[in-house]
Amino acid sequence: MSKVLLIDSKKRPLNPIHPAQGRQLLRNKKAAVFRRFPFTIILFESRPESPVSSLRLKIDPGAKHTGIALVKDSTGEVVFAAQLKHRGFAIRDALTSRRQLRRSRRNRKTRYRKPRFLNRTRPEGWLAPSLQSRVENIKTWVERLRKVAPIETISQELVRFDMQLMRNPDIQGKEYQQGTLAGYETREYLLEKWGRECAYCGVKNVPLQIEHIHPRAKGGSNSITNLTLSCEKCNVKKGTKDIKDFLKKDRSKLEKILKQAKRPLADTAAVNTTRFALLKVLKATGLPVETGSGGLTKFNRSQQNLEKQHWIDAACVGKSTPILNTRGIKPLLITANGHGTRKMCGTDKFGFPKRHRTNKLIHYGFSTGDIVKAVVTKGKKVGEYVGRVLCRATGSFDIATVGGRIPGISHKYCTPIHKKDGYSYGF
Repeated sequence: MSKVLLIDSKKRPLNPIHPAQGRQLLRNKKAAVFRRFPFTIILFESRPESPVSSLRLKIDPGAKHTGIALVKDSTGEVVFAAQLKHRGFAIRDALTSRRQLRRSRRNRKTRYRKPRFLNRTRPEGWLAPSLQSRVENIKTWVERLRKVAPIETISQELVRFDMQLMRNPDIQGKEYQQGTLAGYETREYLLEKWGRECAYCGVKNVPLQIEHIHPRAKGGSNSITNLTLSCEKCNVKKGTKDIKDFLKKDRSKLEKILKQAKRPLADTAAVNTTRFALLKVLKATGLPVETGSGGLTKFNRSQQNLEKQHWIDAACVGKSTPILNTRGIKPLLITANGHGTRKMCGTDKFGFPKRHRTNKLIHYGFSTGDIVKAVVTKGKKVGEYVGRVLCRATGSFDIATVGGRIPGISHKYCTPIHKKDGYSYGF
């Protein structure tokens, strides 16, 4: 079961406690709610002598979602889990829109502007904003969790595939390559590369076999560039035939497979770009950082018969993974929305600046994006609503709840639960 994070009056992280203990502390007025997401309570007394067991923060970075888990190494208990949804694609679309607007203005018959040079240089380690956003989101949550949980070590899935291992089987010793982990690295890479379908007939959702494009019997190698995926029927039918003989009646498919087979491992390296930037950020915390590959993560998850979820993948990252106890865990679903402050100036349909309606952001103590609880006691909308608030100067707010948007709620009925921080939450 997900534990409640606990800190003392000096904001020193203590051992997470059972939700029942947390309710009892709040009921007896020995503690108060410190933060709603992640749910943390603060004691009214200092406990400098209280023993604390260390936790391991485990992270599984992804293109759209990142899994986060706090695991107690000694017992394998998962204390806290979260799934972070990034906004990289939204940033990309916003930048594309801005770029199109600027280009259309430059293409009009406007005054001549002298060309500018050397204004596009990028610093070392530069990442595109959509990628940098992902690194910053994870950095934010690492810092937040370190403040409320006794984290002593970090584990990160550094690369999706151990490419050096696939290129050179002896890089970490023959025992490593010939062990049970070897097939997971190669198979996961091929599943991603070939779209989880048979390269010859395109069938999906069937057991797939690793197949040599140029057969071993005719001099083909075990290189990753000579491997593909095939269903059993096509594998048996092809046998030891060369692919050019097997697909001589379908030249387009032959060219497609040969082209796909030559696609370099650099494609995967590009996907891994943000992972190395994240590794640098994690090392800057001063904590020991363990890294592992995606193949090892899947191996750990499969060995324990755990289902495929982002937070479970995070809990399975690295060689240090113990036998996990995931019973009763309800992961916190975090969505990065941004603060809405990037666009500093609006434009009219001709691309020229226009004035905003108002610069005032806070109305009656609330800001758009705050999570509030509204208890309406009279009128047509009697009830209790919890969600993100949209503020207006008139004092009539809208609340975006799980069930939909509730318009026309007076600010008098609203109580703040969580101030706007650029994220929305759910379970």
